[in-house]
Amino acid sequence: MKLRLKILLLAAVPLLVAVAAITVAVYVQGLQLAQREKQVVETAWLASKEGELRHYVNLAYSAIAPLQASGDDDATRQRALDLLAQMEFGHDGYFFVYDLNGKNLMHPRQPELVGQDLWNLRDTKGQPVIQNLLTAARRGGEQGEAVHYLWEKPSTHQTEEKLGYVVVLERWGWMLGTGIYLDDVQQALVRIDAAAQANIRSMFAWVAGIAAVSILGVAACGLALNISDHRQSDAKLRLMARQLVRSQEDERARLSRELHDGISQVLVSIKLSLEAARERLRQSQPRDPQALAHIDTPLGSALDRLNTAVGEVRRISHNLRPTLLDDLGLPAALEHLGREFAVPAENGAPPLAVSLRTTGQPVKLPDAYATALFRVTQEALTNVLRHAGATRADLTLAYSGRDLRLTITDDGRGFDYAEVQQDPHRGIGLRNMRERMNALAGSLSFHSSAQGTTLQAWLPLPAAGAPPVNPQA
Repeated sequence: MKLRLKILLLAAVPLLVAVAAITVAVYVQGLQLAQREKQVVETAWLASKEGELRHYVNLAYSAIAPLQASGDDDATRQRALDLLAQMEFGHDGYFFVYDLNGKNLMHPRQPELVGQDLWNLRDTKGQPVIQNLLTAARRGGEQGEAVHYLWEKPSTHQTEEKLGYVVVLERWGWMLGTGIYLDDVQQALVRIDAAAQANIRSMFAWVAGIAAVSILGVAACGLALNISDHRQSDAKLRLMARQLVRSQEDERARLSRELHDGISQVLVSIKLSLEAARERLRQSQPRDPQALAHIDTPLGSALDRLNTAVGEVRRISHNLRPTLLDDLGLPAALEHLGREFAVPAENGAPPLAVSLRTTGQPVKLPDAYATALFRVTQEALTNVLRHAGATRADLTLAYSGRDLRLTITDDGRGFDYAEVQQDPHRGIGLRNMRERMNALAGSLSFHSSAQGTTLQAWLPLPAAGAPPVNPQA
């Protein structure tokens, strides 16, 4: 596994673990908080409803208190029952009256129960409803007491849990009560649960969003680091390539000097010595034709081979580092290079004519610039001679105030530049040419077709008074 990936994982994994742990903790705490909130709301709501029912019962008791004080006959009691039957609150709020033996005396929502003995009435859970109500009423007396029980809700005809409040009217032997159905409370609690769950989901969304942003931030930092490392690596590779090119040119220049100033001079010296020796031998044997023949034949052959060796050494020295480039400048060096690559027509092979055209006012170029353009031309003409099958190559060297442009055009068969670039065994010369131009902030472009190839090298000229260009920098 790569180091960058390890660093990214070391940054991302602990973050994900921490976010997951925080999410679980917040989720558990959120559920517990929702439960506590539900309990608090339920307790407060029931307490509020219980107080409200107590007030309703007190109000009903106050309404019938004058009748209770005025007499104890059946007509007065019936008037009290009729008054209580008319007192309602809300859609399912009403009062009911039982005697202390469980007989229903008044029920405005279920009149069919009036007059029935409900002492043994049990709910769906088997609990004695009326007995429990009477027990709570006797326990609370005239102050009353709240009690939970199951009863049929008139509006829905469904059995629901009900919170009742009952009191005992000792003088008449009645149990007066009222109540509210708790399904509304349950619906409110369900809404509270739904709100809590929505808050938890919202919290999850926030946590997921923060985690996603954090992961993206880590990934972006990793990507930035990766890009930075790649840029630094590319810069180092370019610097190494420039240093390699510079080292090659320095080594070529050194070898050229050694060949030209060392070996070439030695060979010339040997040639002069042999010519002098031949001349002395001729002078010592002026009248002996046989001796002169023995002198001229071997020495002449040796001198011919020596001349060939001197020419070869000079040719190699010139290829390594043309002296014209240093003495007469780039145009003269390119013109001489064109003459070297020109091929006459012989043995049915097509000729190759090379021409140079210079435009603008030539200026003295830094050594690195002249060397780069010379090597680009040398490599381009080598490719034309070996691969293009061209009969003509035109070189155009265009000077302007701020840049220099070298254009090389041939009429050969062209090549597929993209295919050459993808093949690792081909295109080394093209990459070298491009690298030379890039090292000097220049550019190299190609256009190739079946009608020929055009290569264009562009270099910005250094400003007057600028320091010398160092391709290693």
